[in-house]
Amino acid sequence: MPELGALEVLLAVARGGSLNAAAREVGVSQQAVSARISSMEAQTGVPLVTRSARGSALTPAGVVVVEWASRLLDVAGELDAGLAALRQDRRTRLRVSASLTIAEHLLPGWLVSLQAAARQRAQAGPEVVLTAANSDTVIEQVRRDQADVGFVEGPQAPRDLRSRVVGRDALTLVVRHDHPWTRRRRPVAAQELAATALVSREPGSGTRDALVAALRAALGPGAVLTPPAMALSTTTAVRAAVLAGAGPAVLSELAVADDIAGHRLRRVPLDGLDLHRELRAIWRGPSRPPAGAVRDLIAHIALRERPA
Repeated sequence: MPELGALEVLLAVARGGSLNAAAREVGVSQQAVSARISSMEAQTGVPLVTRSARGSALTPAGVVVVEWASRLLDVAGELDAGLAALRQDRRTRLRVSASLTIAEHLLPGWLVSLQAAARQRAQAGPEVVLTAANSDTVIEQVRRDQADVGFVEGPQAPRDLRSRVVGRDALTLVVRHDHPWTRRRRPVAAQELAATALVSREPGSGTRDALVAALRAALGPGAVLTPPAMALSTTTAVRAAVLAGAGPAVLSELAVADDIAGHRLRRVPLDGLDLHRELRAIWRGPSRPPAGAVRDLIAHIALRERPA
C-alpha cells in the first residue's frame, strides 16, 4: 500500500501531464517526483507512468490507480478534518466529573479563576460541563470516557487511572449545638466513634471511605464499625439531618465551615484518628494529563493551591 504522499504525487502527474508540472505543484524537484513514482511502481509491482521526450502519461493501470487514489485521498482529507474538529472540541469543551465536596466547595472557584486567567491572555476559556457524583461514580465515568477528567477525595487513587494530588482536606466530627458531646471534656476516641451510629454519606462516597479507612488504620482492619443511623446521598442532606437532631456526622471541614462559624454546628475534638486526606485529579491515558483543556485546568489548580 503506497503512502498517501506518494499517491498525491501520482495525482499531480495525472493533472499536469508531466513530471515537471507535478514537481511544481507539490514543490519538489523533478528528480524527486521521478524517484517517488519509481519507488511506488517497485512497491506495487504495477507500471503507473510512461516517460517519453514528449512528457509523461499514465499507463492504463495508472489511470485506474489514480481513480482509486483520488477517492482514498478524499476520505483521508475527511478523516484529517474530523480529527482536527475533535482536537478543537477537546480544547474548547471540557467534561468534568467531581465528587460532591470538590464540586460544591472548590471547583467553582477553580473554574472562575481559570476563565479569568484565559481572559487575561485574550483567550477563550473552555466550556465546562460539570457532573457532581460520589467518588465511585466519578471513577467509573472517567474509566468509560464519559468525563475527560475527574476529581475524587477517597483514601486511595484507582490503580488503572492516572492521578495527581491537587489539594488537601480534612474531615471533622460535628454535632448540633445542643448535643451532649458539646459538653464533654475529653475528645472522642476512635473506638467510641466506631461504636456510634453516625449520619453518613452513602457507600461509594469519598468522605465515607476516608472515615472507614481512618478508623481501620487506628483500630485494625478487623474493627467492627456500627452501621450508620442513616446514609444519605449528598453532603447537604447529611448537614440538614445533623441540624435536625439525627446525630453526629463526620464531614469535610470545607462543607461545615459556615455552620461552625454561625454556631449552628459544633466541632467535637477527636483522639487517635488521622482524618486528613488528599484530593486528586484522575484521567485515562499517559502519565501526563492530556494536552488542551484538561492539562490547562490541572496546571492552573496546582498553581492556585500551591502553598505560599
